[in-house]
Amino acid sequence: MLKVLIVDDHDMVSQGISRVLQDVKGVEVVGVVHSGEEAIVQSKILLPDIVLMDVHMPGIGGLGATKEIKRILPKTKVIALSALDDNLYPVKLLEAGASGYVTKGTNTSELLEAIQMVSKGEHYISKSIAQKMALSKFSIDGQGSPLGQLSDRELQVAQMIVDCKKSNEIAEHLNVSPKTVSTYRTRIFSKLNIDSDVELIHLAVRYNVLGMG
Repeated sequence: MLKVLIVDDHDMVSQGISRVLQDVKGVEVVGVVHSGEEAIVQSKILLPDIVLMDVHMPGIGGLGATKEIKRILPKTKVIALSALDDNLYPVKLLEAGASGYVTKGTNTSELLEAIQMVSKGEHYISKSIAQKMALSKFSIDGQGSPLGQLSDRELQVAQMIVDCKKSNEIAEHLNVSPKTVSTYRTRIFSKLNIDSDVELIHLAVRYNVLGMG
């Protein structure tokens, strides 16, 4: 019996996935949580075989949670879930230790295929994402997009800037001070050699790597 922990800050999504998996023979949903922090705590308690991890969440997010879970429970497999059909986040999650990356728009059969392959020690990436990575010659080191040089937290902040979030909203979302958000913004602009939010949005659109999921 494969023990699966579902992590998603959208209750409708997490409950929907839970209902689907409850009917699958050989799979047991041992928990449903709504943040990366909760995922870490519950993983220690429940010891899941597989964690279905939403990428875009408040706090440490899916990237941070994946890194920590793989550090404390190296045998636990993580499959990232995202509404984004991009190149950069799969690279980031694979670097963090994830074994799979599936878009939320995928059908049930593909999700189950991902779970089965990952449970056997293999990797799985949604076909649409794998094709884009191949076409863009996107490598595991993140080369190919200037946004690949951003740290995980910088990428989170950049994502929210693109989503037109104000500094105080970003600060509240990430549980940091507005001053810290300002520092991240400065670093992001410096690394990307840009001077404004508008230029950041243009980069995000050009490389199709940012947005809420």
